[in-house]
Amino acid sequence: MSVIQLSPRAEKLHKVLTAFVEDECIPAEAEYRRDLGEGAQRWKTVPQVMERLKERARALGLWNLFLTKEYAEGAGLSNYEYAVLCEIMGRSPAIAPEACNCSAPDTGNMEVFAKYGSPEQKKRWLQPLLEGKIRSAFAMTEPDVASSDATNICTRIERSSRGGYVVNGRKWWISGAGHPKCAVFITMGKSDLSAKKHSQQSIIVVPADAPGVKVVRPLTVFGYDDAPHGHCEVVFENVWVPEENLILGEGRGFEVIQGRLGPGRIHHCMRSLGMGERAMELMVQRVQSRSTFGRKISEHGVVLDFIAKSRMDLESARMLVLRAADMIDKVGAKNALKEIAMAKVMVPNIVLAVLDRAIQMFGAGGVGQDTPLADFWAGMRTLRIADGPDEVHTRQIAQLEIRQQNARLEARKQTQSSARL
Repeated sequence: MSVIQLSPRAEKLHKVLTAFVEDECIPAEAEYRRDLGEGAQRWKTVPQVMERLKERARALGLWNLFLTKEYAEGAGLSNYEYAVLCEIMGRSPAIAPEACNCSAPDTGNMEVFAKYGSPEQKKRWLQPLLEGKIRSAFAMTEPDVASSDATNICTRIERSSRGGYVVNGRKWWISGAGHPKCAVFITMGKSDLSAKKHSQQSIIVVPADAPGVKVVRPLTVFGYDDAPHGHCEVVFENVWVPEENLILGEGRGFEVIQGRLGPGRIHHCMRSLGMGERAMELMVQRVQSRSTFGRKISEHGVVLDFIAKSRMDLESARMLVLRAADMIDKVGAKNALKEIAMAKVMVPNIVLAVLDRAIQMFGAGGVGQDTPLADFWAGMRTLRIADGPDEVHTRQIAQLEIRQQNARLEARKQTQSSARL
């Protein structure tokens, strides 16, 4: 009996999405890779199969599932329900999330607009993003500072003498910036150096075609360029934007990014589990199809150990993420920080271990392009850094644990003191 309980609507979506991913997205992966552009066309070409799958997802009711029931623009699901669906999309990470308009960084950016955007910002940017007409990027990380501490960000957002703001700075590892449909950057920078440490930062919307915006180069992740969306170095040089492009107000950058990253980390974790499950299936199929030293590979003790550990690891990781998603639904992301952080640390490490075992069972084939394992591994190793490195989250977990235990101890002392009176 499954411990995952879904509403009837979510159950139906689960079945439809499973069939869509298994029968249409995964079989399309080879065509998608084959039709990616080469040379000068690398960052100008979107394989036609993606557009076909987007239309199919719309027809099946699988479009924009990520915005939860608190948003008028959303699909009406809870974070818990969407997390379960997100795992299915993760089985085909290069295709299924985008086909359903549920891929990062667009999901987080759309949530920013939906949660904090003005009516005009929603009309100009959120609506075309929801319709899949444009793509977006989130510009935060910088090459010259340790960006895991966002107070280090150096990009400047300064008031202009002619009104509005001027943005100057250099960013890198900006996912989505290479996509030919990328139309907007949600950009973090400092607007007031004299303010308190966590009130110096602001978030501003920068159109991708604004004068002074330059995509310098695509960056590779263990040799993968992840075209066509890519991860790019971007320069903002004297980029003027109107005052109404500021999100929420000056000095509220941290408020915006924390609201963006909480649910987003859960989405990453559940997609990761989808990759882990697919790797597990490939591993089990592989070890039953080959023999060494007079017996099937699946009969060797070390291989049985690999399979057992992988199953236990994936099940425990899933429960950790779903608990965090459930807490977001019940008490909000701000009160689920420890649970979100624990999932963000544990899941990539667990899925990496599963992928490593699967690669080992494939031997030389596991590190090549004939299976998705090497690509999955590269993405999963990156996730230990993206959206906050393990070390930052581990530090936060410990600090929250100490704070919570101290609060419980103090509460017990007060209860005991009251009982003696």
